[in-house]
Amino acid sequence: MDTLGLTLDETGQAHCTWRTAAPEYPRYHDAEWGVPVADDIQLYEKICLEGFQAGMAWITILRKREQFRVAFEGFDFRRVAQYGDADIERLMQDPGIVRNRAKILSTINNARRACELVDETGSLARWLWAFEPGEEERPAVVDMAYWTGNPTSPASVRLSKALKKRGWTFVGPTTMYALMQAMGMVNDHLEGCACRSRIEDLRRQFERP
Repeated sequence: MDTLGLTLDETGQAHCTWRTAAPEYPRYHDAEWGVPVADDIQLYEKICLEGFQAGMAWITILRKREQFRVAFEGFDFRRVAQYGDADIERLMQDPGIVRNRAKILSTINNARRACELVDETGSLARWLWAFEPGEEERPAVVDMAYWTGNPTSPASVRLSKALKKRGWTFVGPTTMYALMQAMGMVNDHLEGCACRSRIEDLRRQFERP
């Protein structure tokens, strides 16, 4: 059954239809997507992986995520910020990740920018969560039309501009909207999805950094 972007699982619960598109998606959809995150390293990882995803299917990145974590030392941005030419060549030879030089260079650049931001403000999480959209910017009802295609939002445009001003790369408005979805800054589980109310509860309980 597929009605307005919802599909019933074997127990009769409705979920966002994309949950069924690949074997890896149910766990990601149910346990990660939209859950609020306040850990700086996790947030840096999400920014980087969303950047790697640009022009590609998310499932490609999700399937390679564990190797990305190995290759980039758990996305510890203070370690990645120290990478030099030898590290770039090592990464370009790693078949377990996306071997795109521009995106690898961006990941290293963004690690350095993350260090600067944390040194200046104390927390990447606190800085990012300041861009959480207010209630007036959120749709009353989330449906397929809201986030199919290449969605952006006023908040993702603001976030993108602010990061670019600080020298970050691969942080366009669409990529930043995907980040906002992934880190729980917005809840885009569809109305009727079994996860939507649970994510709303988590967002209500979440202590903003």
